[in-house]
Amino acid sequence: MDEGLSPTSTPDVLSGTRGRLGRIRLNRPRAINALTTDMVRAVRSELARFADAGVDAVWLDGAGERGLCAGGDVRAVRESVLAGGDEATTFFEAEYAMDAAVATSPVPVVAWMDGVVMGGGVGVSVHAGLRLVTERTRLAMPETLIGFFPDVGALWWLARCPGRTGTRLALTGATVGGADAVALGLADRLVASDRAAELVERAAAGERLTDVGLGAAEVSSPVLAEASVLDPLLAGDDAAAILRRLGVGEHPLAAATARELAARSPWAVSVTLAALRRAERMSTLAEVLDQDRRLAPRMAAHPDFAEGVRAQLVDRDRTPRWTHAGLDDVDPAEVEALFP
Repeated sequence: MDEGLSPTSTPDVLSGTRGRLGRIRLNRPRAINALTTDMVRAVRSELARFADAGVDAVWLDGAGERGLCAGGDVRAVRESVLAGGDEATTFFEAEYAMDAAVATSPVPVVAWMDGVVMGGGVGVSVHAGLRLVTERTRLAMPETLIGFFPDVGALWWLARCPGRTGTRLALTGATVGGADAVALGLADRLVASDRAAELVERAAAGERLTDVGLGAAEVSSPVLAEASVLDPLLAGDDAAAILRRLGVGEHPLAAATARELAARSPWAVSVTLAALRRAERMSTLAEVLDQDRRLAPRMAAHPDFAEGVRAQLVDRDRTPRWTHAGLDDVDPAEVEALFP
């Protein structure tokens, strides 16, 4: 298939039109399409252009075989913070504006969420009009592992997952597959990964794709099956109390979840829980994105972010030295001060 995609304002985002379908492709395959400021601006610009282009839908995907998008380029954000620059704030503002544009696009966005969909990759897809996952999808918001919080408006959706499954995903950064994503409300349909070209052609011919694949009532979700064990342990606003309950739980799953939680930044886990509980009370995605805008620069400036990115992505020693020894050492007043 001749895809007819061309560079936009950056070669890292390609765009084109095929029949009744607009196309946007993230194009940094060696970095699993990790987002830069230029990329998020280009995606937003192309969405605005397609709104006036007479297309029926916009298909958004990622180049390469590894996935849609591994997130934002957090190493670049870290370098900016360490250098005392304001590029990090610029990136967050542009990224969240793109996420809002996906959510409010007058032309429905079809997000092809194949392979890795993490962090900023969730932001560029979970707000789309039609979210298609596959058997290869690996979706997560793993930010607490790098001293950050699940941003990009993801808390809007995690706060509305069944039971406390969203709390589990937000605090531990657990990775879920395509079936879980549909069952939890983070995607709409589960389709085979080899159907992308077929679906593009059908959409280009003007067909609406809302009924392709399997919906929530037709998939089996391992995460939902585990909710009966974990949900009672994940209740409440006290992260330290949650960890204690998980640690003394009799089920092996509780112990495993406790180990995952204990490996995350205590500061980031505490802030994430507070932000998630606030998101549960918010009535619009815009409110959650506003909360993200306030929190992101402050979280990026905290020592745990630079240390978490160092440990996971720079030195890769996987031994971060967090500011707090544990969740009991995080002052609730310090967390509360982040929220006006």
